Amino acid sequence: MKQTKLYIGNKNYSSWSMRAWLCIKQVGIDFEEVLIALRTNQTKENILKISPSGKIPCLIHNNLKIWDSLAIALYLEEIFPEANLFPKNKEIRHFAQSICSEMHSGFINLRNEFPMDMQLKTKQEPGIETQKEIKRILEIWKVCLNKSRGNFLFGDFSAADAFFAPVVSRFISYDVEVGDLVDYLNNISKNAFYQEWQSSALQEKPAIKV
Repeated sequence: MKQTKLYIGNKNYSSWSMRAWLCIKQVGIDFEEVLIALRTNQTKENILKISPSGKIPCLIHNNLKIWDSLAIALYLEEIFPEANLFPKNKEIRHFAQSICSEMHSGFINLRNEFPMDMQLKTKQEPGIETQKEIKRILEIWKVCLNKSRGNFLFGDFSAADAFFAPVVSRFISYDVEVGDLVDYLNNISKNAFYQEWQSSALQEKPAIKV
């Protein structure tokens, strides 16, 4: 039995789970993936058995319990620094942690108007407030990519890319225009771990609360 477990929600819908899952895959440790079905009458009860916050993802590692995707990313960086989830340079690392935190706590209109659904392919015009949030996200990407000159926000794939990966999924699902940042969109969507997650998401049955 694996000592490391990551509790996640449905891959088609759970952006929070996707962030933590991508981080732990990037670290490269062996772990057991445990899916708790969302949008059922038992969802809250089942999650509370594992996570004191009543939310997932939740990581069990070395008998420690870490919940919340940002806490998991920071924990993995602390335990596995060689994985380079965050840049080594102090100033750049704090910048990376700041944009992860901004993604973690912000962009509420985008989340509500364009919920994650990897099985969805449509064209939807964002509302005014969502447009502002999209503009901010594209600004973050452009600043990071101009500095890194790499395929990802800080050169190699990092926690920052993991945190914005669900946004990439949303932009693809709702056909959001990203202009000259389409290469970054493609770099994320072609990442092997992203595609592994997406492959499972596309096979899931729609979650319908009963």
